[in-house]
Amino acid sequence: MANEEIISPGDARFTSSRRGGFGARRPQGPVIDQEGREIPLNSPLEGFGRLHFDFAHSGANPFGDLTRDQRMARFEMLAKLLDVAFILPGTKIRYGVDGIIRLIPVVGDIVATAFSLWLVREARALGAPWHVTARMLGNVAVDGVVGMVPLAGDAFDVLFRANMRNVRLLRRWLDEQPR
Repeated sequence: MANEEIISPGDARFTSSRRGGFGARRPQGPVIDQEGREIPLNSPLEGFGRLHFDFAHSGANPFGDLTRDQRMARFEMLAKLLDVAFILPGTKIRYGVDGIIRLIPVVGDIVATAFSLWLVREARALGAPWHVTARMLGNVAVDGVVGMVPLAGDAFDVLFRANMRNVRLLRRWLDEQPR
């Protein structure tokens, strides 16, 4: 490519953008797509007006409108994943993703506590009263504070299983409620 073919600010192709301000540049000729077809000037933006995604009312949204049983099943599944998903080979000791995440010194403890707090928030969305939520927060706090201790905290986390305790608290409260 020769130096004369490089676009410069004084080039005639730039005059429309300099007069109209930033972004006011209009194409001089037809706009061609990758297949060689001509695109009308306003058609790309008009197509976006008709495009609409509705994830709130589809099955693709895991946070959409769920029944109480579906929310409770998701709550139990996440608690099991966080606390008892795996078995230590050669033993009967169960641990979960929470115990693995907490092996990362400070960030892991914060992330694991955030997951546990999200589960407490889900319990609140299920309608758990303040006294059940307070006990659940107490379990998360004990797990988070003791979990900060480097090696003993990780062992405590595997044995304490705050999320499974919270599932039992919530399940006990839900069983007492009339349907």
